[in-house]
Formats: sequence, C-alpha cells, structure tokens
Amino acid sequence: MPKIASPQRFFHRLGKRVRELREKHGYSQEDMMSYGFSARHWQQIEAGRSITVATLLRICGVFETSVERLVRGLDRGIYED
Repeated sequence: MPKIASPQRFFHRLGKRVRELREKHGYSQEDMMSYGFSARHWQQIEAGRSITVATLLRICGVFETSVERLVRGLDRGIYED
C-alpha cells in the first residue's frame, strides 16, 4: 500500500527554511512587504501554512533561488502509512 505524504509536515519545514533564508539575507518580516507580501501572509508562510505554487515561485524570485534548491530534502520523513 502506498504511503501518504503529510502536507502539514512539508509546509512546516518549508516555513522554517523560508524563515532561515530570510534571516540569512538580513530581511525582517516587514521587509517582505516591499516584495508584495503582506506582513500577515509572510507570518503565515513562516508558520507553515500551505502555499500555492505561485507563492512558492514568488519566494524563489525574492531570494534568487530555484524551487528545487528551496524544497530539496523537505519531503524526507513526511510519508505515513
């Protein structure tokens, strides 16, 4: 029987990685408003709320990184029976 991925685990890890990337670049959550994100939306992203592919692409554009690099390894251990 195939294993089912836990979206909550994936997005929680993605939020953590996005926060680390933001901090690495020296940006505050408020700084993300200049890239078209509301402070509330950005807080939700970092808290692990699920996002659309369009939002994922916007995040990659802000940090000049590929989707592959941003999500690499985030799916390890998220599969349940």
